[in-house]
Amino acid sequence: MIKIALTGPESSGKTTLAQYVAARFGAPLVQEYARLYLDSIARPYDAGDLPLIARGQFNWEQAMAASNPPLLICDTDMFVLQIWSEFKYGHCSPLILQYLREARYTAHILCRPDIPWTFDPLREHPEQREVLFGLYLKALQQAGAMFIIAEGAEEQRRQAAEDFVREMQKHL
Repeated sequence: MIKIALTGPESSGKTTLAQYVAARFGAPLVQEYARLYLDSIARPYDAGDLPLIARGQFNWEQAMAASNPPLLICDTDMFVLQIWSEFKYGHCSPLILQYLREARYTAHILCRPDIPWTFDPLREHPEQREVLFGLYLKALQQAGAMFIIAEGAEEQRRQAAEDFVREMQKHL
């Protein structure tokens, strides 16, 4: 199974591109658990919520992978939780790091925030997207992860993602 996760700062086009790639290749899509979780709590989230979100995301990924589809697309990944935790709270739960190790993504599509910011009540830092992008890039490089950067107009992003998935399918 090829497991590709989309990652990057908020409002960088992850969900739109993940939905497109999953539909284009007829692959299952693991949605972003954080949205469901944050919509379900009647209070602002805090650092203690992030490991719970990581567990939910990990469990969704595991459940979708159980049927062993040839391709699995994840709308987010554990890097999102690690980087957000470190950026917002200055530390990361060991549980998030454990899930990051165990998630075993084949590759990532890192979305550059070179598209307009779209308001969403769950988004917090429109002015920090480039800083966050740099943190994602560094984390993927340090992890030795296979990845591409999706950037530019929507058609350019789609084509880059399609080409990447096709290349992955040829070699794995």
